[in-house]
Amino acid sequence: MEKASSPEASPKPHHKKSFVTTLMEAATLRSPSFKEDTYFISHLKSSEKKSLQELKDKLTASLGPGGQCTMWGIPLLSDDEKADVILLKFLRARDFKVSDSFHMLEKCLAWRKEFKADSVTEEELGLEELEGVVAYLHGYDREGHPVCYNAYGVFRDKDMCERMFGDEEKLNKFLRWRVQVMERGINLLHFKPGGINSIIQVTDLKDMPKRDLRVVSNQILSLFQDNYPEMVARKIFINVPWYFSMLYSMFSPFLTQRTKSKFVISRQGYAAETLYKFIRPEDVPVQYGGLSRTNDSQNGPPKPASEFTVKGGEKVNIQIEGIEGGATITWDLVVGGWDLEYSAEFVPNAEGSYTIAVEKVRKLSPWEEAIHNSFTSREAGKMILSVDNTASRRKKVAAYRYIVRKSCLD
Repeated sequence: MEKASSPEASPKPHHKKSFVTTLMEAATLRSPSFKEDTYFISHLKSSEKKSLQELKDKLTASLGPGGQCTMWGIPLLSDDEKADVILLKFLRARDFKVSDSFHMLEKCLAWRKEFKADSVTEEELGLEELEGVVAYLHGYDREGHPVCYNAYGVFRDKDMCERMFGDEEKLNKFLRWRVQVMERGINLLHFKPGGINSIIQVTDLKDMPKRDLRVVSNQILSLFQDNYPEMVARKIFINVPWYFSMLYSMFSPFLTQRTKSKFVISRQGYAAETLYKFIRPEDVPVQYGGLSRTNDSQNGPPKPASEFTVKGGEKVNIQIEGIEGGATITWDLVVGGWDLEYSAEFVPNAEGSYTIAVEKVRKLSPWEEAIHNSFTSREAGKMILSVDNTASRRKKVAAYRYIVRKSCLD
């Protein structure tokens, strides 16, 4: 049976960080991690339980005898615990101030009716070119939250901007499409105490044209803040320009601790390091240093990957042993922010056999996607995957996985 040994490495002396790196890290968000509500009634303070009942009473009075309203298919005045989860989200968003929470809830119900939000996921909006590019659901985080990725770099193209936002009708269609993506994410939630009751938002700021998107981004932000309270457990910003971190360090004192605790800010080139903290490598898209490709889901759940780190100034060898003659090994390998040398070789067990250079040594750029390759051996032996980081001072996260299929002739 084949097996992969633990990555072997030769650590080198630690290098001092540059002044710029130290300054950047100081400007990067370091707030305590957001702790999501459990939504168990027994976990509420007595004052919060009272606010929940008062909100129900106000909603009952506003609807009249026998009145009912639903949100995401859940009757809000039922004894269902799912209704309590939704109402508690509105209360939490307004610090359990009943009047403010009720006003927010009323406005949201009116907006959903006018916007026809309950049926928006069934609409064909003709914006297929945005699917899987601008905003899309892709996998789950380590805790089971659905993850929504947002990347607006495509709007650097003036023609694309004109097609999407050229007039009010086009803009409204784009907004409906963006709400459609959000509603699909909401439909994956449990609305159950102790369950998965919020999503993760990952926003890629690389090449984002701030000026051209200012109007639409403000509208999206306003829509989501007003109508999807406490639906986002964490907001991860990746490929953030250095000046954004500096600006954040200045305005962060004006944000509430709860809001700041949801933010994770990662500067350019560190997407994989940041995302791996919350999402397993096999669920992170390849463009962000993960192993997940868009068509992978057709083959069932992703095969788990093994994670490791490559320190600055070291070379790591991954040895996959026990490969039989005629077997085919397929592997995926990625190192966040590559900028190192990679190679793969097959070493036969038999004395006198020659080592085969499956992939010759080559330098991989920082933006290179995961390696995906396969090799069929004629004889028994082992595969060695090597990543050489000796020319770099930076420690990098990495992941690999493999599968060996025996020859069908056996």
